[in-house]
Amino acid sequence: MFVTKWTKTLENDPIAQAILTPARLYRADEATTTAPRKPGLYGWYFDVIPAGIVAADCHRQGAWTLLYCGISPKRPTTNGRPPSQSHVHQRLRAHFGGNAAGSTLRLTLGCLLETEIGTILRRVGATGRLTFTNPGEQLLDRWLYAHARIVWVEHPTPWEAEHALLASGLPLPLNIEGNPCAAFTAPLSALRSAAKRRAEGMPLIGDSGGPRRAPKQVQG
Repeated sequence: MFVTKWTKTLENDPIAQAILTPARLYRADEATTTAPRKPGLYGWYFDVIPAGIVAADCHRQGAWTLLYCGISPKRPTTNGRPPSQSHVHQRLRAHFGGNAAGSTLRLTLGCLLETEIGTILRRVGATGRLTFTNPGEQLLDRWLYAHARIVWVEHPTPWEAEHALLASGLPLPLNIEGNPCAAFTAPLSALRSAAKRRAEGMPLIGDSGGPRRAPKQVQG
């Protein structure tokens, strides 16, 4: 393996190694049924790189490229609110079967894939939440089931593990919050902001996203 600053920094970090050298990668249907109902960190690998993402220096496992790491729950706030009770299983279900309003990863990917698969961000329902309207969320479901694989590791304070990964210089081009690499974050932030502005200028619609049905399982 080509040695970089981040490989040397993380080589003795067991949490990082669980993400970087997983025993296996899980399909969407496996992740949404077997992921732990505990706090932790998860890594997203893809066999297709969305247009506009530079992944030449990203970590790879065979044909799969690590593009994103997430955590559940988030770091506790300091404003007196009770800490989140979210866990890895709940968060992965939101990423794989939720909508852009509840998943920043879905929002980012849908904006990147708009031309390819037809995910158009719109304001929907009584609250005007932003989602990829019917059939956009379903199309994104299918893309994720086909092209994403997941690994996770339990951790009592996952925000600390995530910070260590990002601070190491590990390229994670789909991460925005906390990512010190402006070359990754600036274009994604601009892309998402443009999609939101366009949606705000379009009429509110009543689309609920349509019926959601798990896509046919993809082998591999």
